This record gives sequence, C-alpha cells and structure tokens, in this order.
Amino acid sequence: MSIIEKTAKEQTQALLNKEISAKELLDETYKRIEQVEPKVQSYNCLTKDLAYETAKKVDEKISKGEQLPTLAGIPLALKDNMVIKDYPTTASSKILENFVSPYDATVVKKLKANLIPIVGKANMDEFAMGSSTENSATKVTKNPWDLNKVPGGSSGGSASSVSALEATVSLGSDTGGSIRLPASFCGIVGLKPTYGKVSRYGLMAFASSLDQIGPMGRSVEDVAALLEVICGYDKMDSTSINLEVPKYTQALGKDIKGTKIGIIKELMGEGVQPEVQESISNALKEYEKMGAEIIEISIPHVKYTIGTYYIIATAEASSNLARYDGVRYGYRHKDAKSLIEMYMKTRAEGFGDEVKRRIMLGTYALSSGYYDAYYKKAQQIRTLIKEDFDKAFEKVDFMISPTCPTTAFELNSKTADPLSMYLMDICTITANMAGVPAMSLPCGFDKQNMPIGLQIVGPVLSEEKMLNLAYNFEQAVNIHKQPQLV
Repeated sequence: MSIIEKTAKEQTQALLNKEISAKELLDETYKRIEQVEPKVQSYNCLTKDLAYETAKKVDEKISKGEQLPTLAGIPLALKDNMVIKDYPTTASSKILENFVSPYDATVVKKLKANLIPIVGKANMDEFAMGSSTENSATKVTKNPWDLNKVPGGSSGGSASSVSALEATVSLGSDTGGSIRLPASFCGIVGLKPTYGKVSRYGLMAFASSLDQIGPMGRSVEDVAALLEVICGYDKMDSTSINLEVPKYTQALGKDIKGTKIGIIKELMGEGVQPEVQESISNALKEYEKMGAEIIEISIPHVKYTIGTYYIIATAEASSNLARYDGVRYGYRHKDAKSLIEMYMKTRAEGFGDEVKRRIMLGTYALSSGYYDAYYKKAQQIRTLIKEDFDKAFEKVDFMISPTCPTTAFELNSKTADPLSMYLMDICTITANMAGVPAMSLPCGFDKQNMPIGLQIVGPVLSEEKMLNLAYNFEQAVNIHKQPQLV
C-alpha cells in the first residue's frame, strides 16, 4: 500500500517512525495530484509554498525529537470559501476571481498551529450553493468512482480530493448537507458539528444561521482527530460555543450496548433507491448485533423542510451577498455610466445563475408585504422541526437515515431542473435547521459500485458518542474500498 493510501493515523505513525518525512509525504501527494487532477478537477489552486513551509517545520520537530501536534504533516485540502492570508479565495465565483485575503480564517490559524500542510483550495459550488459542484465558475469536479458522475456538493472538491487520494483529510462547510452529501457520493466520512462548535470567522457566509465548517476523511478516526483540531471557542464569532474541546479520538471503541437508535420513517419510504434502503437496513442489523435497540420514530414536519430551508437560506444569502457590489473588492464592471449601472452589471456578470436565482428568491421573501407570509412563517416551522428533534431525542440516543435518497447521479442530469437538485438535500437539511450534529459514513454500494452513505444524527454536543457509534460500525463492516481511477 502506498503512503497516500493510508489513513492520517497510519501516516502519522510513519512520520514518527521516520519511515518517511513530511516533505516526502507532500511530494507523493503532489505527484498524485499531478497524475489525477486533470481527470478529477478537485482544486481551484494549489498552495505549495505554504504546504512545504509547514512540512519543513514538521521535519525539524521530528529531527529534534519534539512532540508533534495532532495531524502535523498530514496533507489537507481546504474548501475555497475559507480564507488564507496572502492566498486567493474565490468561493468558485467570478466575482472574487482576483481576491487575495488579508487575514486567516480561525480554522486556518488552528491548522497552521498544528503544522497541518494545506495542499490547496478545493473547488465548490459557487458560494456553497448547490448539491453537485456543477455551479462552480472555475471548473466541474468529477466523482473519482465514476468520472461521468457528480461528487456531490457544495464541498465536492473537498470530498473528491480525499477520495482520489489527492489529500488525506479536508475541510468543507455544511449549510444544508454540503459536507455529508459529497461524503456519501464519494465514499468517505464527513461530519457537520453542532452549530457554534467550530468558528465561522473567515468562512464566506452563505446562510449564517445554518453554515458550519466540518472535517472530512477516509476513516472515522481521522475525522475525529481533525474535529479536535478545529473546534474551540473564538471571540471573533458571536455564535461560538465556549466549552472545552473533548478528546474525540479517545472516545472511540467503547461498547454501544443499550444505545437506542431511531430510524426516521419519513426518510425511508418513497423515492429512496432500493439499494440505499437495503444498505441502511443492513446497517441497522449490524447495530442490533452490537446490542443497540432499534426504534422507529417520526419527524412529522420533515415534509416541510425543503420549502422552509430554501426560504431561510435564500433570505440570508440575499443579505450576505449584498457586500459583493464591485465597490470595495472583487470583480467590477468597467464601462458603467452610473453607480447603479455599475452595481447591476457587476453582479449580473460576477454571479452565476444559481446564485442569482437564490438572491432573487431571498430578496422576494424578505420584501415588504411578503416577509410575514414567507420568512416569518419559515422560522416558525423551523421551531416546530427543532421541537420534533427534541421529542425524538427523549426516546432515542441517535437517529439514522440515508444521507441521500440516491447514489451519485450523472453530470448535467439535473442542472436544468433546480427543484430536482434541491430534493437531493431532503435527508440532510433537518440537522442544519435544528443546529444538531450529523455525519455520513460509507455503508455499502449500489449495483454500479457507487458508494452509499449512512447518516447518523445526534442531539446537540453529542459528537463524542456519535463518532464512537460510527467507529463501531466502521470496524464491523470494514468498508475501505478505493475508487479505481487509474
């Protein structure tokens, strides 16, 4: 097995044993990128200078016999909506094609402090708006399992880079499933933490009450380790939770006997691909063998989540994206004859179709005469969804559903039908609405050998036990197949 095929834990052990240096690990990663990137298109740009500077510090520490921080030297892909000082951050949008950040995001500061080399900025749906990474203004990322299929979105580049062995771990952002959906489609592990668990300072805002940064990797243990690195209170983020960060990796491997797992009946019926239903049912049987109790539960308001989400998310996007006007930074139309014309032409040319669609929907929902009918009503339904979760967690410890009703779909098959694309998020959106943690991990394959994702949803701040639940399943079924790209 090549070093880049190993998990972050195995790579760390190889570094400590001096079987390989951090520079050599980075060399192998960039060699792999050079080999497969023309096919997969995971990255918007590579950050080689920064990565090699970090690897040099790791090798110096090892040579001096000093203790390494968590995941030091492990190659990481960063979604292109988190800023790095002196490097481009575009959010895969033309309107920010020449933007270079003057500061580091809080998660980037934490990565640098832990000496984790950032390999490059991963492609994404423009401003994180999409479920397939086909809305990027830079390129279309492919699924490493089948280059004719989408990797999911919006964190498609973050997922495909890990799946294609172009990075060992990655960071994505999740507003309505944008970590979990691509994790499911690309056969890796992805976790959306409790809202406020990870600082959003330096994350380009889409929908501020829903956005959350989270880790992605090829194993539950790698994801747990990366979550330890990025969590923690940040005074720069008013929604940040001020609590001590648990040692997530130390919680893995504990007995789960007696754990009550709820299967969400509304997410296991019509519209779910038969192989997906079968894989989820098999996963529940595995949990029963481990001593867990399976209970069918109901989230009655789940049928309203798509409509509610797309009112709240677009309303917040309309407000957040008002700052991209051609005045202070980013793309500016050159030939406008007035300020208003400059605004209009800059935004018309700088934003893609999906972003413009959502801005218009959100502006409409917030407009005079419609605010109470749409936005206020959506917030009331959001409260009902949160209450559904609270009641469910009185009966069960965790809930399980498919991450997505289907496996990865063909490129260009849904681009002309936005509503069909929006329905891909039906299983993931509820966790964002309620602010609770949720994760996806591989649980099987369909007839075309495409990965299927199992979603685990837990109560607020239940990441430790959730990761342990996922780890026990991962160890029992041992799904660690790699896509055959080359």
